[in-house]
Amino acid sequence: MSQTQLRTRARASVDYEHQAEKLSLDPDCSVHDGDANGVAVKATFITPLDPVIVTNDGNRLPSVPVQEAHKINILKARAEGRPHRPKVPRPRGLSRFDIQNDIQNVAKNGVNREELLQDDRESETSRLDEALPPTHTHPLFPPLPLYGPPTFLRNLHCLTFQATSAFLSTAFLLVIVLGALFTSIPHFLKHAWLRMTFRDPNAERVFHEEEKRRADKRKEEEAEWLRRMRELSPENGHQENSSSSTINQYEPLEGGPDKLVCDIRYYARRVSLDAEEFRVQTEDGFIITLWHVYDPSEYTPSAEADRRAKSPRVFTKQKDFHQHVQKQYPDGNRRYPVLLVHGLLQSAGAYCANDDDSLAFLLCKSGYDVWLGNNRCGFEPEHSLLQYRDPRMWAWNIRQMGVMDLPALISRVLEETGFEKLGLVCHSQGTTETFVALAKEQRPDIGDKISVFCALAPAVYAGPLIDKMYLKFMRIISPQMFRVFFGIHSFIPLMMTMHRILPGKVYGFMGYLVFSFLFNWTDTRWDRGIRDRLFQFSPVYVSAESMRWWLGRECFTKQRCILATRESAQQEDFEDESEEERREDAMSNQADRGRTAWYDEHVPPIALWVAGSDNLVDGRRLLRRFERGREPHVNVVHSKVIEEYEHLDVLWAIDAVEQVGKEVREVLWKTMPEDARSICREISGVVGSSEEGQASNTDDESK
Repeated sequence: MSQTQLRTRARASVDYEHQAEKLSLDPDCSVHDGDANGVAVKATFITPLDPVIVTNDGNRLPSVPVQEAHKINILKARAEGRPHRPKVPRPRGLSRFDIQNDIQNVAKNGVNREELLQDDRESETSRLDEALPPTHTHPLFPPLPLYGPPTFLRNLHCLTFQATSAFLSTAFLLVIVLGALFTSIPHFLKHAWLRMTFRDPNAERVFHEEEKRRADKRKEEEAEWLRRMRELSPENGHQENSSSSTINQYEPLEGGPDKLVCDIRYYARRVSLDAEEFRVQTEDGFIITLWHVYDPSEYTPSAEADRRAKSPRVFTKQKDFHQHVQKQYPDGNRRYPVLLVHGLLQSAGAYCANDDDSLAFLLCKSGYDVWLGNNRCGFEPEHSLLQYRDPRMWAWNIRQMGVMDLPALISRVLEETGFEKLGLVCHSQGTTETFVALAKEQRPDIGDKISVFCALAPAVYAGPLIDKMYLKFMRIISPQMFRVFFGIHSFIPLMMTMHRILPGKVYGFMGYLVFSFLFNWTDTRWDRGIRDRLFQFSPVYVSAESMRWWLGRECFTKQRCILATRESAQQEDFEDESEEERREDAMSNQADRGRTAWYDEHVPPIALWVAGSDNLVDGRRLLRRFERGREPHVNVVHSKVIEEYEHLDVLWAIDAVEQVGKEVREVLWKTMPEDARSICREISGVVGSSEEGQASNTDDESK
């Protein structure tokens, strides 16, 4: 090796160390310090546009700009004296000719032997920049900011944003609360007038009689629970047999007046079920929670050690994995796994707050193995390396939730249950992250792990609510001003403080008032007697970057779609104007439409439940996209538009079990893989799920 080569490698080693320090946990970390933790070693690409930093202790640091990730890998390769050619992703919408030109440019400007032998005095930085592949930023997913390890300037930068956002975001929230109170005055006055004139203000509600019946039933159950507790109390000389292994399947494990707590297990126990919490590590190091709902009469919870977060790697078959859940259900009586994912500012508890009508409890009692996933940060932000005040912990948006959180949750459920696939049920933002993740330029391979994707109130296209004044304000301000108003950490953390300190009834009332004002929904079809409970599971911690993706001037509110620009959506509208023309040109346009499709052959079967009166999102437009053949690989196995439903009615309406729940239960069964169906138990309430009904079920599917 020549002296020139040695000097070049030595300089590359120095540059690599500087780049590693820039991407490490702390500024004092060094690649030469064997005792340090959190030292950046290399970047690994989860998708071509989603790199994460691998540290020397095996941990992960969240996504960094693609160019910075390529840079550390190139410098590492140069320092080790080996070639490295970065892979060039092919974003959707670029022609093959454009990509070939890009590859030729990379090859022309890339690292080669002649370059390494150039004079040392030539700028190494400029040659490195030439070696980096060209970037193609999707207009809907702009690059995230790079904050780097803490330094005096970075800390000052963060404190400045924290100070400005603490004041401005609080003022913004106060305006929203005052607006909600002000617009509620006519309703309060009408309610008071009806009371004063001896009329029932609730008489005109859609399910008034059913609400009264349920309220009476709850009072009877509360009284029965209190009576039972008195009988079992030590003062009455009753000794409970704690060694009894038999539990009455239909006997509640909790009861009495509702405590109004943010506790999935408490509400599961009120309907004779129970739940256990698993912790899951994503590929970029976030620790997220996964709830398992089970019947305590037939299942023993996993040991705490088995429920801890494991490796960030996903879909790896570990020979020593215990599969505790699988072992408790023999073949022929196993439960098919179903994963439920919540919506924006909500948590998994949204599926558990409606007593026996809760979708999670309905599916569990029907015979499914129910798992509830929470997205990153949630109620307790946690990362394997980062702390709450580190801005890197909050540098994520909907794409990271889709390509990192969702695969981690799916992987852990499949590992625990031993199945090859699962059923996926999502609401609102949960559908967004899934539709994003399944896109062919994101992470389409997870579609092979999903037997069916049930989308409730699918959030793909924006509804008319996006033009409300306070949302327009967020769209008008620049990204920098958005950070001044709302910071670079959690979005309006004061909401979480109020959640912790306010009594349940007060918080439930204010929560409904504010969110109904923001998102223009009502409790017309809900059971008002448990409305305060419904809001105990929201809001959660979300990043300001995530809300900027939803509401800022660059992404969703501008493009009005999660995977297409406004221009392409307008082109779709133009094509839809003439039905006759569409039919005549169907054959000639089919190949062209396939070229612009979002999904490939990996996409699972999809079922849609669209809320017809939803002003927040436009589910009809997504359904129309599928019906018009723009997604040739998508198989819509079920679709329904419920005209009178608003955004949350698909979960909380009194008749949601009839309109949505039972249909979800049946779709999950009909799309279950044959090998899984042969070892799983019957699903109660589904015609054809028993052995005797297999033939008729097959006939129904063929139709």
